[in-house]
Parts: sequence; C-alpha cells; structure tokens
Amino acid sequence: MSISIQCRLKSVSIREAALRRVTGKLLRLLDEAEAEICVALVGDTRMRRLNRTYRNKDRTTDVLAFAYREVKSGVVPLFGDVVISIPAARRQAKACSHSLDEEVLRLLIHGVLHLAGYDHERSRQQALHMQRKETELFETLTPLPALVVET
Repeated sequence: MSISIQCRLKSVSIREAALRRVTGKLLRLLDEAEAEICVALVGDTRMRRLNRTYRNKDRTTDVLAFAYREVKSGVVPLFGDVVISIPAARRQAKACSHSLDEEVLRLLIHGVLHLAGYDHERSRQQALHMQRKETELFETLTPLPALVVET
C-alpha cells in the first residue's frame, strides 16, 4: 500500500500521519491492500480549475477522484488521486453542524469509493448503494483523530 498526502494550503496544516492511518484503514476495509493513492488537499481556485479541465464544469466542487488503474499479476489494484477542497469541506461542515475533520473523512470516503468503481450519478439505485457504503465506512472509521488543523 502506498499513500501520498499533499496539502497546498496555508490556511490549514494537516496531521499527515493521522490522515495516512485513516486512509490506510479505509483502503483495508475495502480490501484494497495493494492500493496506490494520493490525497491532495487544495483550495477552491485549484479545485475549480481541475473541475473545469476534467469535467467541463466551471465551478468549484468538494471532491474529485481520478482513477489510474494498472494490472499487476492479473489483479487490478486501486490506483488514483483524491482531491479535496478544504474551503468546500469547511462550508459543508458548518452547514451540517459537524467538524471539519468529519467532513474531510466523508469526502475522503466518497472519493475513494469513486476510485473503487462506485458511481452515484449512474442511477438512483447505485446512488443509494454508494450512500449506504459511505455511512457504513464512516461509522467504522469514527471516532477519528484530528486530521486538519486551522492555522
């Protein structure tokens, strides 16, 4: 398992070891022990640019997932990037009355599930299946340590 963490923001500092542990536990829960993943925490400007470039949507979003699959010995491990907008996570956490750490975890789970092939945009049934899996994983991974610290 290879987990890379990147933070491109000055407004927060990340607890890299804690975020790496939570990400590793999430991947193990999904039976993705061979995964290679990068988790990037970015601002709205960068997220808007990525969303415009890769999805033709000229607005920011909360999370994007970019899957890069490769075959190793007949097995296709999870391989990709999850990009999380911290300003969007902050807004959503406030709107839902929960912590920034909880929202970052929710977005991480959502992005990793996309890498694993889940897609809430295909059908209502698949959206409900993904939502149930997100809830199950969130409940398993909480309580959680501090992941992001406002500076």
